[in-house]
Amino acid sequence: MELYLCEELAERRQVYDLLAWAARRRWGLDRLPAVERAAGGKPYFPDRPDLCFNLSHSGSIALCVLDEQPVGADVERVRKHYVNLPKRICSEKELAWLDAQAERDRALCTLWTGKESLVKYTGAGLTVPIRGIAAPLPPETEADGLHFYRLSAPEYELCACGHTPAQGVVRVSAGEIERKP
Repeated sequence: MELYLCEELAERRQVYDLLAWAARRRWGLDRLPAVERAAGGKPYFPDRPDLCFNLSHSGSIALCVLDEQPVGADVERVRKHYVNLPKRICSEKELAWLDAQAERDRALCTLWTGKESLVKYTGAGLTVPIRGIAAPLPPETEADGLHFYRLSAPEYELCACGHTPAQGVVRVSAGEIERKP
């Protein structure tokens, strides 16, 4: 699984520019295939089922994950959360882990991005309560045959998951991914 990160987006459309740039780099695609959404909302290439991707963005940051097997990605801005939110979204094991963390709001985002990347990997959407979705707790990076790659940015937490381990992140500038006429 390859991860591509852009931390300086000015517009939402640049997320697909990042996808096109990454697909050109990894798969040699001159043109991005048509993108559709499955019933659960997961984007895919209907004409290229052999190429898998997932995208996530928040504010000015975007994460694009590519592989030849299903992948999931999530980006969340770290912010103050309602005091009761952890009890609604975390299992008992996750709550115990969360209580041991110094930066509780950041740690909650870490938990959430793990869960959300797993949901996006499956493509099913949130069809079960989020408390029942279990991604590995840091520092663990594997669960049920999936590899989880977590990344922190100054105001964000990010996570990608897939069948193959990530070998790091390709950091891309917005200027590199601009659409060319």
